[in-house]
Amino acid sequence: MESIQKESSQVSIPIIDFSKWSSITPAERNAVAKELADACHNVGPELLEEAFGWSKRLFDLKTEDKMKAPHPPGPTVHRGYSWPGLEKVSQVISEDMEVGEKLRATVDCKPNVWLPEEVFPGFRKFMTDFYWECSKASQEILKAIGTGMGLGDPEFMLKFHSGHNNQLRLLHYPPIPAAQLESEQSARMPAHSDWGSITMLFQDDCGGLEVENQHVPGQFVKVTPLKNVIVMNIGDLLMRWSNDYLKSTLHRVTLPPAEDRFTGSERMTRARYSIPYFISPDVDARIEVMSECASESNPTKYEPVIQREYRLMRAKLQYV
Repeated sequence: MESIQKESSQVSIPIIDFSKWSSITPAERNAVAKELADACHNVGPELLEEAFGWSKRLFDLKTEDKMKAPHPPGPTVHRGYSWPGLEKVSQVISEDMEVGEKLRATVDCKPNVWLPEEVFPGFRKFMTDFYWECSKASQEILKAIGTGMGLGDPEFMLKFHSGHNNQLRLLHYPPIPAAQLESEQSARMPAHSDWGSITMLFQDDCGGLEVENQHVPGQFVKVTPLKNVIVMNIGDLLMRWSNDYLKSTLHRVTLPPAEDRFTGSERMTRARYSIPYFISPDVDARIEVMSECASESNPTKYEPVIQREYRLMRAKLQYV
């Protein structure tokens, strides 16, 4: 396992070679799985390059064309085109009973919102296929995590992850004067944690992603972009499931670290593209601390939650 050393601190972000997971011996699998669990299928480089190509072409479309697949009203579901300024992210969590009762009355809206085929031919088919390729990869990662954690059934989490409740997002961060980010007038993406089980992130070479040092709250560590590498982080529900054995991580997007990422007198940042794939339990899944993760010396920290209710609570409070 390699790691990227960060500036003068001792913090490092592990790099784990997962590309040969399906072809190695059980002993070698256990070693990789242990690395993965301690740190916390291969989506091929050609597929990733094609996905980023589609993403860039999508955001290059005229606004009136992109608005033919508008994001539905409200925060309960992400579908279609989310235009600049629609989402304002904050890290707020509430278990207020009144909020919970209101959310239980909310009806899930699952159908996707696609651009008409004549506006962007081929996009829907490619992204649907890409979604399910990412799902296959996520199943292997979840299995590896279960193995690394020493679960009695390493495939335990697969029973709750059919793939139908995952979410694929194409993100575009337009150029912005660096001074607006430095003065905190604007933010590319404020600090937040993800809500689900795990997130697989593919990013271009622009840079700007940072994760919080869990040993020093408030200190953020730069994540250097590496070609064809999946950045994986733990979500809040897997943290609950594992009783804090695996911790979700605050992360944000800020200024690119390299000076060649700026142009002109206003030091305009480069556009940034990323593709996060959020892996979530199925909507009716009951998330309860796993028996292997609780003991007399480490009692259960979290009450059981239903994925649907938890997701709606987080969406309502985060997108303000």
